[in-house]
Amino acid sequence: MSYIYESYDVVVVGAGHAGCEAALACARLGLNTIIFTISMDSIAMMPCNPNIGGTSKGHLVREIDALGGEMGKNIDKTYIQSKMLNESKGPAVHSLRAQADKQEYSKSMRSIMENTQFLTLKQAEIVEIIADHNKITGVKTFSGAIYPCRAVILCTGTYLNARCIYGETINKTGPNGLQAAIHLTDSLKSLGIEMYRFKTGTPARIDKRSIDFSKMEEQVGDEVVVPFSFTTDPSTLNKEQVSCWLTYTNEKTHEIIKANIHRSPLYGGEIKGTGPRYCPSIEDKVVKFADKERHQVFIEPEGNYTNEMYIAGMSSSLPEDVQYQMYRSVAGLENAKIVRNAYAIEYDCINPMQLKPSLEFKMVDGLFSGGQFNGSSGYEEAAAQGLMAGINAAMKLLGKEPIVLDRSEAYIGVLIDDLVTKETHEPYRMMTSRAEYRLLLRQDNADLRLTKIGYKIGLISEIRYQSLLSKEYKIEQEMKRLQNTLIGANKEVQELLIKADSSPLNTGTTLADLIRRPELCYELLKEIDKDRPELPFDVIEQVNINIKYDGYIKRQLHQVEQFRKLENKRIPVELDYNSVPSLRIEAKQKLTKFQPVSIGQASRISGVSPADISVLLVYLTQFHASKVKEGEE
Repeated sequence: MSYIYESYDVVVVGAGHAGCEAALACARLGLNTIIFTISMDSIAMMPCNPNIGGTSKGHLVREIDALGGEMGKNIDKTYIQSKMLNESKGPAVHSLRAQADKQEYSKSMRSIMENTQFLTLKQAEIVEIIADHNKITGVKTFSGAIYPCRAVILCTGTYLNARCIYGETINKTGPNGLQAAIHLTDSLKSLGIEMYRFKTGTPARIDKRSIDFSKMEEQVGDEVVVPFSFTTDPSTLNKEQVSCWLTYTNEKTHEIIKANIHRSPLYGGEIKGTGPRYCPSIEDKVVKFADKERHQVFIEPEGNYTNEMYIAGMSSSLPEDVQYQMYRSVAGLENAKIVRNAYAIEYDCINPMQLKPSLEFKMVDGLFSGGQFNGSSGYEEAAAQGLMAGINAAMKLLGKEPIVLDRSEAYIGVLIDDLVTKETHEPYRMMTSRAEYRLLLRQDNADLRLTKIGYKIGLISEIRYQSLLSKEYKIEQEMKRLQNTLIGANKEVQELLIKADSSPLNTGTTLADLIRRPELCYELLKEIDKDRPELPFDVIEQVNINIKYDGYIKRQLHQVEQFRKLENKRIPVELDYNSVPSLRIEAKQKLTKFQPVSIGQASRISGVSPADISVLLVYLTQFHASKVKEGEE
């Protein structure tokens, strides 16, 4: 029997990483918001890997923070190891990653949620989305309670009709054995929403006491910890960090997997959902990369509260007995005791091409969607979408225009644009290669790119906004000073340059020109920079990058301009995509299959990123030049 309960402005369905950001955004913008979760113990749960950030994902977390989201602040409070990845490469691909204390992360986010004004938390399963003439009017719970509302944000993650599988064992549960949501899919289909069936997986958790770390390579955190949030004082992050460990699979591991591949539900046909291309199971790796003698395996702590260790790189759906053989064949895991079996999880999600760029459904007014339910994968991708769905649900109810970030503004813009404009037939994962303007979209300048937008929305405080303006001013003034400060070829300067393995000066130059030298930087010139002001690290970082990479940035902007002009350039029928250097394998496969007649058509093929199109444009220029030369000869 149904009954009407109290009404809300916004209902959020699901309290994972997407749901938390969506609900917080709506409530912080003054809308009366309620968030429903299958279990109060699953709020901001990390059912898979125990870390936040990583390559390209660190960019997303920084952007979430710059817009006023919570993920960056929360991981800063609950990290147990922090590391900046790709430091040997250019700043465009530097990515922060932090190991999280899973329990503390979830507890901290729950506390934030429970103490946010205008936000109510409720443990209940939503079974129906109620719409009148395709306009949202409310939701209905399993118990029959109806909650009238003006907007709904779906952030159901991997819970819809979920089932966890390893070998012949099938559990009709959500992640970590939690209850699945088995009723909502039918309601969504009745609204005309197209559903997909996707799959992802997770490795086993092993008792730390059964691991021989002496056979592994220790992976320690950074001495100087860089925060995710632009509001976190770096000096508050000093703590004793835990270690991760690196080991490898071997020939024996691979033999065990090959001998039992017929027992894998992935290869036996039991699993119907499509899995992520860029996060394959260990059996997938062994089959598809048969030439590889070994694969990396990272042993990562789940937190300070537990002895469970996450076996990154060995997700699997093989039977339990095979899992024991497989894991115990790895150096250091010979006596491993499995606490939680590895498993694959299948779940219902949507075709995201049904969404507007604002993440509102095209066919249902007031229905928004964010996170893994949109066909993506990863905590960070989920949180980014949840934040934007929450912002745009709020903008709609407040009578304002939606906030849509374009590809030149943010990784979030790339993520959402890819989802809503390209066919997604597998769980989407953010990668730096998907962002064609990645030199402009660095993680270090996310605040400079997006905090003003967050302030305009209403999620950034006046104090933080003024702090940003002050930072911008300091960067501008210091760059002007360096460009206008002349340095002579005197003895002190020459000695410094020789010491830094840099060519001596033949004539005077500016400090900015010296910084542009690959072997020099802002800090190294301290001795000869007599008028250098005292500046915070984040200002110095921006000054150094902006000066050092000025030419590359201008060149990229020019390339972008040319790309737009040549979008409709025709592609020769005889072009062999397998001969195009630097073109990703997926792109070669898709382009060969669809044989687009123009660059514009190619850019709309799912799996062909803007970065691939840029590579193709450069190749076509060379291709045509060679044809002209052949004709001349």
